[in-house]
Order: sequence, then C-alpha cells, then structure tokens
Amino acid sequence: MKRRGALLGFGTVLLSFGVRAVAGGAGIVAVRVWPASDYTRLTIESDGALSAHHELAENPPRLVIDLDGLDLDDHLRSLVGKVQPDDPFIAGVRVGQFQPHVVRLVLDLKQPVLPQQFTLPPVAAYRDRLIFDLYPSAAPDPLLALVRDREAADERAARALEDALGELIAKVDRPGAALPAPAPSPAPPARVAPPRKPPTPPSEADLQQRVDRLVIVAIDPGHGGEDPGATGPTGLHEKDVVLAMGLQLRERLESTPGLRVMMTRDADFFVPLGERVRKARRVQADLFISIHADAFYKPEAHGASVFALSTHGASSSAARWMAERENAADRIGGVNVAGVRDTQVLRTMADMSITAQMRDSLKFGSDMLRRIGRVGPLHKGSVEQAAFAVLKAPDIPSILVETAFISNPDEEEKLRDPAYRSRIVAALDSGIHHYFAQNPPLARQRTL
Repeated sequence: MKRRGALLGFGTVLLSFGVRAVAGGAGIVAVRVWPASDYTRLTIESDGALSAHHELAENPPRLVIDLDGLDLDDHLRSLVGKVQPDDPFIAGVRVGQFQPHVVRLVLDLKQPVLPQQFTLPPVAAYRDRLIFDLYPSAAPDPLLALVRDREAADERAARALEDALGELIAKVDRPGAALPAPAPSPAPPARVAPPRKPPTPPSEADLQQRVDRLVIVAIDPGHGGEDPGATGPTGLHEKDVVLAMGLQLRERLESTPGLRVMMTRDADFFVPLGERVRKARRVQADLFISIHADAFYKPEAHGASVFALSTHGASSSAARWMAERENAADRIGGVNVAGVRDTQVLRTMADMSITAQMRDSLKFGSDMLRRIGRVGPLHKGSVEQAAFAVLKAPDIPSILVETAFISNPDEEEKLRDPAYRSRIVAALDSGIHHYFAQNPPLARQRTL
C-alpha cells in the first residue's frame, strides 16, 4: 500500500507542477533526445553543472534518473514529447517531482541497455551538459549486419516481383472479369501460387564465405547529433547536408553486386572520431570516405577540396585550420572519455603501414579531386594533407572530401540544391568504382 501511495503521489505531483522553478542556482536550458540504432543519447543542458545518479530497474525494464537540486520545469516536462516512436531503446519517459528539489526521470525501455552517464563543460554554443548514452547490452556484429541487410533487401525485391507476377497471372487467367457478361458463369478459379518455403538459414560457413567476398566501403558523414558542424549564413547545417549525400551515395554503391557500404552514421546522431575509425577497421573496409561541407573564417572561400592524412604537419595554413576545426568535433559532440573502448587508434601513427595508406590515399584522392572538379570549382588543384583524426586508420586508404564551403552564401545555396548534391554523389561514386577497377581488393578473412 505504501508503494502504491507513493506512485499515486508521484502522478499527482507530475500533473500539478506547471510553473518553472529552479533550486540551487542551476537552470535547465534545453533537453534533447538523439535516437539511433547504435545508441540513444539524452542530453540535459543547463546554465550550471548538474548532479545526478541513475539505476536500472526490471520487470518492466526502465532507467531511473534522479536530478538533484532541481524543481520540475517546462523544459524537463517537454521530455515526454521528445521520444520518437521508432526509438530503438526508449519506449517513453515519465517526469515528476520525486522529492523536494529532486526531479525523477523514468525511461521505459524497449530492450536491455548499458547506460553511460557523463558531463561536458561549456564549449562552442553549448553550456554545461549532462549526458546519458543508452547502448544495447549485446552489440550487433557489424559484418553480420551488412550481409543480413543485403539478404533482407533481396528478399523484399523478390517478394515485390512475385506479387507483381501474381497480379499479372490473375489478369491473364481472367481477361474479361472486369466486363459485364450477358450470361454470368462461374469464373475459373484463380491460379494460386504454392506457399513459399521459409528460407533456410545460412550456415556459419556460408555466412563467412559471403563476408569474405564482400567489397566494403566506409562512408562517414561528418558531425551529427549534438555537433551540427558548420552552419551556413541562412542556417543550413553541415551535418544534414552530408548525411543526405552519404545516404544517396550508399544507395548508388549498393546497386553493385558484391559491394556493401558501412555508414559510420545513418541518422542524426553523434559518433566520436575514434569510433568512426574503429567501425571502419572492425569491418575491414577497403576504402574510407569522410564527407564534409566546412566553413572558413573568410566567407569568400569557395570550392571543393580533398584531404589525405599527414603525419608531418599540414600542407597549408588553411589545411591546418580546417583539421583543427574538424578534430574539435569530439569536444562539441560530446565524448565520454572514461568510456573510450579503442585506444589502438591513438597508437596507429607509429605503425609503418601508415606510409602505404598515405600513398594510396593520395593516389585515390587525386583522381577523386579531378572528378569533383568537373562538377564545380576547386579550392585547390591538388590533394591537401593535414592531421585529421578521422583519417588515421593505418590499413585503409582514407580521404576527407569538403564538398563546398557552407559559409559561402553562393555555395550554401548549391548545397541546398538536390541536383548539385546528386552531381557530387555521382562523382564520388565514379571515383570509387574507378579505384576498385584499378586496385582490385584482396580477398579478406573477416572474423564474424
């Protein structure tokens, strides 16, 4: 009875608080939810550091978060409406005043999660942020996902074709069914296709063989989620433009049999720079292309660029400035330093194989630059080099493509144009296919 009374009291408080009141000096500035298949992020931004603790509860699964030193306000109440129906992890949110100056958030979960809680100090346009990242308790195998995504797409295509054939057969069997007949007679029975046998699940050996035969391209749309990237004069965000181009490029590339694309992100969420590299290495990608649309402090800067890695300084002051800007993404997007899982990326610069990677990247980048130059002006006529963190996979030829300067009003307008973006994507697609025609990938033993 006591527990029931407490729950009823929680509901009463939830309904009764409608006025923003903040205790302890820290006020809520904004709350945001970023759902993705990789993980869902909950961000609480405030004008002072927040204190919070969380615990997992079961039957049903839920995450309980207590925010200390706060009274319920409109920003926190708005969390209820920010959860999307297709969020893979959160089914819903309940918010209420648990105790005086303690706000409780209850996240109803769709699956077991491993939550990570951390804080971020003010940076760029953001103030203090309290972050909760909800990761799946059992992470999916990325190689297996590539194969099964293709199998699911083939199955959908086969089913659509079968349905179309069934309709055609029915029309052939009953050519006059739609016309009135003077003396109706029983129509012949429609030809019914035999029930389809459920597909036999592939064996482990079969899956391994399919994975080993794949050619895999890693497409990396820059920024995302908490990190909007550069913003144009009229408010166009880099993260949105490059995601649209990345998804379009994936669609074009995957029309080629045996070629699969691994997207470092396929929706609006943030991926740390080192994690982007780790994802590509995990699937043993054959190429890595990072897509951007950066800004410069001079609005007249214009033209596309292609960058490769440098271990001995940047090829120009502009390249150095842009690399520093891109490498700041982790601070803006928000990385849980305590939760970094792959420190190998930080050690790869000592690996001698980086020399071969840089040589192949420069060769690939030069050809790609020529192809992009047929679409519009170039910022420089040669591949530039700088210490971009996202290009540091020692065993994957990697380039970073700046499709245009979003800070330039004319080029921002181009980036809004789907036709211009399609021409850039076509150039990238052409360059990737040409690379593999000239450099057939070696068979790989990829571990599932």
